[in-house]
Amino acid sequence: MQPSRRLFLALAAGVAVATVYVAQPLVVTMGTELGIPPSRVGLFVTITQLGYGLGLFFLVPLGDLVDRRRLIRLQFLLLATALLVVATAPGAAVLLLGLAAIGLLAVVTQSLVAFAASLSRPAEVGRVVGAVTSGIVIGILLARTVSGMLADLAGWRSVYLAAGILSLLIALILFRTTPQNKANLSYYELLRSTMTLWTDEPLFRTRAVLALLVFAAFSTLWSSIALPLSAPPYELSHTAIGAFGLVGAAGALAAGPAGRLNDRGRGSTTTWVALVLLTASWLPLAFTSDFLWALAIGAILLDLAVQAVHVSSQSMIYGLRPDAGSRLIGGYMVFYSIGSGLGAISSTALYAAGGWTAVCLLGATFSLSALAVAVRAGRSTSRASRPCGSCR
Repeated sequence: MQPSRRLFLALAAGVAVATVYVAQPLVVTMGTELGIPPSRVGLFVTITQLGYGLGLFFLVPLGDLVDRRRLIRLQFLLLATALLVVATAPGAAVLLLGLAAIGLLAVVTQSLVAFAASLSRPAEVGRVVGAVTSGIVIGILLARTVSGMLADLAGWRSVYLAAGILSLLIALILFRTTPQNKANLSYYELLRSTMTLWTDEPLFRTRAVLALLVFAAFSTLWSSIALPLSAPPYELSHTAIGAFGLVGAAGALAAGPAGRLNDRGRGSTTTWVALVLLTASWLPLAFTSDFLWALAIGAILLDLAVQAVHVSSQSMIYGLRPDAGSRLIGGYMVFYSIGSGLGAISSTALYAAGGWTAVCLLGATFSLSALAVAVRAGRSTSRASRPCGSCR
């Protein structure tokens, strides 16, 4: 794939995914304005992730059925509309509906991942997926930082207004010439085949469960971090809270190497190492209330580990059936969305009940569970390969 096209796909994916995460530094302020208590502000993130999960199942597989150019352009246009609805929402009900719609349509990010993989040679799928995922990571990180700055300057509604305008611009300039990808299936058959991936592909099952657990850990940190940072003794501004997202930039750096390692057949090893780092990250994170440098160290380790697992998983499952790339990526990302929503609503509720220590224990539990799943899957693979002697 040409570097310019790869860069553009990464940029578009980063903008789309940012719309899901801009709320994270703003949840306290949004809740205060709308009369929602701190223990329930995780609902803003959870409702978005719920919409995201529905979009992953019902919209992303369409990339194997219809012209991806039109599908992606239409999704960006509708995403811009949903963002403007949130920016002008008069009350909590309209806001929540708008956030759900944002999640539903922001899955264009995964349509872009599947599209990029379909344009790649088999030997470079990991590299290309890693490059687009780097754009996604940067989009997530900048979402927090930029949304915090804009909220301090012009209020939280300005964040969604700016995101809507940017999405509209992308829709207007997106893809003048791209290949068409269609499957000879009805929409019902397409959705049914997406569900059968769970029963037919053991690797897909393992990677889907890992996605649920690692992104539950990821969301546990980033959906609740505004609570201790906005409270005494720190009482940080939206800009300062959002800026902490930048310390996780190592996640973007991990995406490229993880993709290249997968192209060399080292995806499983990369996953195990990353999951050990993910589990270890919660030790420094536990000291966030006392030392901000502990948050910085823990966030770097956590983001690096999550993105390494994510890129390895996407690269590995796409190789199972390239003709069903959109269904594989969409089905996998459903579990990502479930995990993100679970981490968001659990961490904010747990913080109200047990403080930051309880949140860190929750994140560590998710991380250890993911490591156990990976180890068990590795043992199963090893047993299955024994009759082949030296087979790998």
